[in-house]
Amino acid sequence: MAAKSHTEYFTGAAGRLQVVVDAPTNDSLQGVALVGHPHPLMGGTLDNKVAQTLAKAYTDAGCVAWRMNFRGVGESDGEHDAGAGETDDMCLLAQIITEQYPGLPLYLGGFSFGAAVQARAAHRLNQGGGISPRRLMLVGTAVARFDVPSVPADTLLIHGELDDVIPLTGLMDWARPQELPVLVVPGADHFFHRRLGIIREAVASAVRRTRD
Repeated sequence: MAAKSHTEYFTGAAGRLQVVVDAPTNDSLQGVALVGHPHPLMGGTLDNKVAQTLAKAYTDAGCVAWRMNFRGVGESDGEHDAGAGETDDMCLLAQIITEQYPGLPLYLGGFSFGAAVQARAAHRLNQGGGISPRRLMLVGTAVARFDVPSVPADTLLIHGELDDVIPLTGLMDWARPQELPVLVVPGADHFFHRRLGIIREAVASAVRRTRD
Protein backbone atom coordinates (compact mmCIF):
# COMPACT_ATOMS: atom_id res chain seq x y z
CA MET A 1 0.00 0.00 0.00
CA ALA A 2 1.32 3.44 -0.89
CA ALA A 3 1.88 5.94 1.92
CA LYS A 4 2.21 9.69 2.26
CA SER A 5 4.59 11.26 4.77
CA HIS A 6 4.87 14.53 6.63
CA THR A 7 6.78 15.90 9.63
CA GLU A 8 5.22 16.90 12.93
CA TYR A 9 6.61 18.08 16.28
CA PHE A 10 5.55 17.59 19.87
CA THR A 11 6.96 18.81 23.15
CA GLY A 12 8.47 16.43 25.68
CA ALA A 13 10.52 16.90 28.83
CA ALA A 14 13.66 17.61 26.79
CA GLY A 15 11.98 20.08 24.43
CA ARG A 16 10.75 19.78 20.87
CA LEU A 17 10.79 16.30 19.33
CA GLN A 18 10.58 15.56 15.61
CA VAL A 19 8.30 12.88 14.20
CA VAL A 20 7.75 11.71 10.63
CA VAL A 21 4.22 10.45 10.14
CA ASP A 22 3.63 7.84 7.43
CA ALA A 23 -0.06 7.45 6.58
CA PRO A 24 -1.66 4.92 4.22
CA THR A 25 -3.45 6.48 1.28
CA ASN A 26 -6.50 4.35 2.06
CA ASP A 27 -8.90 6.39 4.19
CA SER A 28 -9.98 3.37 6.24
CA LEU A 29 -7.45 3.39 9.07
CA GLN A 30 -6.92 0.15 10.96
CA GLY A 31 -4.56 1.30 13.71
CA VAL A 32 -1.69 3.52 14.80
CA ALA A 33 1.94 2.52 15.31
CA LEU A 34 5.06 3.95 16.93
CA VAL A 35 8.49 3.05 15.54
CA GLY A 36 11.77 3.32 17.46
CA HIS A 37 15.09 3.71 15.62
CA PRO A 38 18.55 2.31 16.51
CA HIS A 39 21.14 3.84 18.84
CA PRO A 40 21.55 7.62 18.36
CA LEU A 41 25.24 7.55 19.32
CA MET A 42 25.89 4.99 16.58
CA GLY A 43 24.21 6.92 13.80
CA GLY A 44 20.65 5.79 14.38
CA THR A 45 17.89 8.07 13.10
CA LEU A 46 14.28 7.80 11.98
CA ASP A 47 15.63 7.41 8.44
CA ASN A 48 17.31 4.09 9.29
CA LYS A 49 16.32 1.48 6.70
CA VAL A 50 14.94 -0.99 9.23
CA ALA A 51 12.90 1.74 10.93
CA GLN A 52 11.56 2.80 7.54
CA THR A 53 10.74 -0.83 6.74
CA LEU A 54 8.77 -1.16 9.97
CA ALA A 55 6.81 1.99 9.09
CA LYS A 56 6.09 0.62 5.61
CA ALA A 57 4.88 -2.65 7.11
CA TYR A 58 2.45 -0.81 9.33
CA THR A 59 1.12 1.33 6.49
CA ASP A 60 0.80 -1.82 4.38
CA ALA A 61 -1.58 -3.08 7.07
CA GLY A 62 -3.56 0.17 7.12
CA CYS A 63 -1.94 1.86 10.13
CA VAL A 64 -0.57 5.37 10.57
CA ALA A 65 3.10 5.00 11.57
CA TRP A 66 4.95 7.59 13.67
CA ARG A 67 8.77 7.53 13.52
CA MET A 68 10.25 9.75 16.24
CA ASN A 69 13.81 11.04 16.23
CA PHE A 70 15.08 10.35 19.72
CA ARG A 71 16.55 13.14 21.84
CA GLY A 72 19.46 14.95 20.21
CA VAL A 73 18.84 13.42 16.77
CA GLY A 74 17.86 15.42 13.69
CA GLU A 75 15.55 18.22 14.73
CA SER A 76 14.81 16.76 18.17
CA ASP A 77 16.04 18.70 21.19
CA GLY A 78 17.88 17.27 24.18
CA GLU A 79 20.66 14.73 24.62
CA HIS A 80 20.84 10.96 24.53
CA ASP A 81 19.52 9.57 27.84
CA ALA A 82 20.50 5.88 27.61
CA GLY A 83 16.89 4.83 27.09
CA ALA A 84 15.29 6.41 30.15
CA GLY A 85 14.21 9.74 28.66
CA GLU A 86 13.55 8.07 25.33
CA THR A 87 11.05 5.75 27.02
CA ASP A 88 9.38 8.76 28.66
CA ASP A 89 9.06 10.42 25.25
CA MET A 90 7.67 7.29 23.62
CA CYS A 91 5.02 6.89 26.31
CA LEU A 92 4.05 10.54 25.94
CA LEU A 93 3.75 10.15 22.18
CA ALA A 94 1.62 7.04 22.70
CA GLN A 95 -0.74 9.11 24.82
CA ILE A 96 -0.87 11.89 22.23
CA ILE A 97 -1.65 9.68 19.26
CA THR A 98 -4.19 7.49 21.04
CA GLU A 99 -6.05 10.68 21.97
CA GLN A 100 -5.79 11.81 18.35
CA TYR A 101 -7.05 8.45 17.05
CA PRO A 102 -9.47 7.21 19.73
CA GLY A 103 -10.60 3.64 19.44
CA LEU A 104 -7.83 2.49 17.09
CA PRO A 105 -5.39 -0.21 18.28
CA LEU A 106 -1.84 0.87 19.10
CA TYR A 107 1.16 -1.11 17.85
CA LEU A 108 4.74 -0.60 19.03
CA GLY A 109 7.71 -1.53 16.84
CA GLY A 110 11.40 -0.90 17.12
CA PHE A 111 14.84 -1.88 15.93
CA SER A 112 17.91 -2.53 18.11
CA PHE A 113 18.06 0.27 20.73
CA GLY A 114 14.60 1.30 19.55
CA ALA A 115 13.33 -2.20 20.26
CA ALA A 116 14.65 -2.00 23.83
CA VAL A 117 12.92 1.36 24.26
CA GLN A 118 9.65 -0.04 22.94
CA ALA A 119 9.80 -3.03 25.28
CA ARG A 120 10.23 -0.62 28.19
CA ALA A 121 7.43 1.61 26.91
CA ALA A 122 5.07 -1.36 26.51
CA HIS A 123 5.83 -2.51 30.04
CA ARG A 124 5.13 0.95 31.46
CA LEU A 125 1.97 1.49 29.43
CA ASN A 126 0.58 -1.91 30.37
CA GLN A 127 1.33 -1.26 34.05
CA GLY A 128 -0.16 2.23 33.92
CA GLY A 129 -3.66 1.05 33.08
CA GLY A 130 -4.48 3.85 30.67
CA ILE A 131 -3.06 2.61 27.36
CA SER A 132 -2.50 -1.02 26.42
CA PRO A 133 -0.58 -1.60 23.18
CA ARG A 134 -2.29 -4.18 21.00
CA ARG A 135 0.97 -5.85 19.98
CA LEU A 136 4.74 -5.37 20.27
CA MET A 137 7.08 -6.09 17.33
CA LEU A 138 10.82 -6.04 17.97
CA VAL A 139 13.68 -6.42 15.48
CA GLY A 140 17.30 -7.06 16.48
CA THR A 141 16.44 -6.31 20.10
CA ALA A 142 19.44 -4.93 22.00
CA VAL A 143 19.16 -7.32 24.94
CA ALA A 144 22.95 -7.57 25.31
CA ARG A 145 23.38 -3.83 25.78
CA PHE A 146 20.31 -2.64 27.68
CA ASP A 147 18.01 -3.84 30.41
CA VAL A 148 15.03 -5.13 28.45
CA PRO A 149 11.99 -6.16 30.51
CA SER A 150 9.83 -9.18 29.89
CA VAL A 151 7.34 -8.70 27.07
CA PRO A 152 3.85 -10.05 26.30
CA ALA A 153 3.59 -13.61 25.02
CA ASP A 154 2.34 -12.51 21.59
CA THR A 155 5.35 -10.24 20.93
CA LEU A 156 6.82 -10.71 17.46
CA LEU A 157 10.61 -11.10 17.75
CA ILE A 158 12.68 -10.96 14.57
CA HIS A 159 16.44 -11.53 14.65
CA GLY A 160 19.20 -12.11 12.15
CA GLU A 161 21.00 -15.45 12.21
CA LEU A 162 24.38 -13.76 11.70
CA ASP A 163 23.82 -10.67 13.85
CA ASP A 164 27.27 -9.73 15.16
CA VAL A 165 26.07 -6.68 17.10
CA ILE A 166 23.42 -8.48 19.18
CA PRO A 167 24.30 -12.18 18.75
CA LEU A 168 21.38 -14.53 18.33
CA THR A 169 22.53 -16.58 21.32
CA GLY A 170 22.02 -13.57 23.59
CA LEU A 171 18.53 -12.95 22.25
CA MET A 172 17.65 -16.62 22.75
CA ASP A 173 18.94 -16.53 26.34
CA TRP A 174 16.58 -13.62 26.99
CA ALA A 175 13.62 -15.16 25.16
CA ARG A 176 13.96 -18.70 26.55
CA PRO A 177 12.76 -18.07 30.13
CA GLN A 178 9.74 -16.27 28.70
CA GLU A 179 9.06 -19.13 26.24
CA LEU A 180 8.93 -16.61 23.40
CA PRO A 181 9.18 -17.82 19.80
CA VAL A 182 11.73 -16.04 17.62
CA LEU A 183 11.58 -15.52 13.86
CA VAL A 184 15.21 -16.09 12.81
CA VAL A 185 16.09 -14.76 9.36
CA PRO A 186 18.73 -17.08 7.82
CA GLY A 187 21.89 -15.31 6.70
CA ALA A 188 20.76 -11.90 7.99
CA ASP A 189 23.16 -9.56 9.76
CA HIS A 190 22.15 -6.92 12.30
CA PHE A 191 20.94 -4.51 9.63
CA PHE A 192 19.15 -7.14 7.52
CA HIS A 193 20.90 -6.17 4.28
CA ARG A 194 18.98 -7.59 1.31
CA ARG A 195 16.41 -9.10 3.68
CA LEU A 196 14.30 -6.11 4.63
CA GLY A 197 11.36 -7.51 2.67
CA ILE A 198 11.12 -10.40 5.14
CA ILE A 199 10.65 -7.93 8.01
CA ARG A 200 8.07 -5.95 6.07
CA GLU A 201 5.96 -8.98 5.23
CA ALA A 202 6.25 -10.55 8.69
CA VAL A 203 5.20 -7.39 10.53
CA ALA A 204 2.35 -6.52 8.13
CA SER A 205 1.04 -10.08 8.33
CA ALA A 206 1.24 -10.04 12.12
CA VAL A 207 -0.79 -6.83 12.29
CA ARG A 208 -3.45 -8.28 9.98
CA ARG A 209 -3.66 -11.51 11.99
CA THR A 210 -3.92 -9.59 15.26
CA ARG A 211 -6.66 -7.41 13.82
CA ASP A 212 -8.63 -10.34 12.42
